[in-house]
Amino acid sequence: MSLHQRSTSWAETLRSYWDKRLLWVFMLGCSSGFPWVLIGSNMSGWLKDSGLTRTAIGYFGSVFAVYAINFLWAPLVDRVKLPLLHKYLGQRRSWILLCQFIVLILTLCIAGVDPAKSLMLTSMLALGIATASATQDIAVDAFRIDTFPKSDSDKLPQASAMAVIGWWTGYSLPGYLAFMNADSIGWNGVYYGMAGVVVILMIFTLLTREPKTHRDALQHKAELEHKEIVGSTAMAWITVTVVEPFRDFFRRNGVRVAITLLLFVFLFKIGEAFLGRMSIPFYKDVGFTNEQIGEYSKLIGWGATVLFTIIGSMINVRFGIIRGLMIGGIAMSASNLMFSWIAHVGPNVHVFLATIIVDNFTSAFATIAFVSFLTMLTGQAFSATQYALLASLGNLGRTTLASFSGALADYLNNWSTFFILTAVMVIPSLIMLWSLRHYFDDILNKSAKKEEEENQVKAESP
Repeated sequence: MSLHQRSTSWAETLRSYWDKRLLWVFMLGCSSGFPWVLIGSNMSGWLKDSGLTRTAIGYFGSVFAVYAINFLWAPLVDRVKLPLLHKYLGQRRSWILLCQFIVLILTLCIAGVDPAKSLMLTSMLALGIATASATQDIAVDAFRIDTFPKSDSDKLPQASAMAVIGWWTGYSLPGYLAFMNADSIGWNGVYYGMAGVVVILMIFTLLTREPKTHRDALQHKAELEHKEIVGSTAMAWITVTVVEPFRDFFRRNGVRVAITLLLFVFLFKIGEAFLGRMSIPFYKDVGFTNEQIGEYSKLIGWGATVLFTIIGSMINVRFGIIRGLMIGGIAMSASNLMFSWIAHVGPNVHVFLATIIVDNFTSAFATIAFVSFLTMLTGQAFSATQYALLASLGNLGRTTLASFSGALADYLNNWSTFFILTAVMVIPSLIMLWSLRHYFDDILNKSAKKEEEENQVKAESP
């Protein structure tokens, strides 16, 4: 089936959402999004209310850098079986539950500090949450990929949609509750409440079902091949864990195209990252209250994201991922200009509402195509590691580089100019996407063929 055209009817597309596996992806998606509100928008609001500068808030966000390097320990999530937990939950869910437990403990710790007086301690606790969350993301993404392999390719946009909806639900609804109650109970009280949300997410993990794959058999086959080369079972385990996932990615795509793909992934969401990091300080500088931010940015933004994500996934099912990437990227860039409009008119709730709706529509549309595309580039044997490599590059702009967003905003001292620059940042990736358009069909067809070959591998006793 062509990447650019789908033959399913709209009715068939709509019926394809009635799959309980999509519910599992949604629930675990909530777990991925929630830590971002803990150390992202909630923390930005807390730091702003505590009197910290925009530059300081921007640099605090450098704790998100661990999302850009989590591919370094992703092989462990693919290969290491956690004692006891693995027996009852399986490879993916055991890692997810462990990470959620760590987030729970650190959330309770961060609820008892004052960032204005203990900024370093707050940063360290936030870094711990980010590290656990980044590790959890590896397992959550692998769970989705294992549940909907490329042999089920028509379900990839739906699975991506549920992951995105889950992420934004885990991010927006707790964020809405946080900002609506921050003035009355204080930010410390908010974080104690957030700990209760983590418990709910842990229950979600227990309610899902571990996907069945040929991963163990494929990894065992790779170990046998490596053992013939290195001559040691232990060394073969290490080389398969550390080297094979990356070697497999470059082998299946070709070195030149693989490098170009990695550059595209890195560049695609830089502008959105700069905007996102400074959105809360911007709203507050313009004059919006915590309640207005909670209601419009979080609650209404969440509703718009859910609606537009479903619509965007249906369009991608019908017309293809690459076309969706191009259209979504252009729209995502243009929507950033809406924030310049707010900078000109001030705290106008009608303009704020229009901006939130437009921004969430374009972001959701682009994200569905982006996540589906990354999924298509992974192999079954090392799905956690390969997706983590791609997602890490995408997160690099959202994390490391976006840490300088506050410094840029302070340097420009003009919010309108700042948002115009964020709109321009997406252009290089769109040019790169256009230059690669002839390669994508061939790349994805090779990926699908490779998975068919992997599925033919039979499990053998070690």
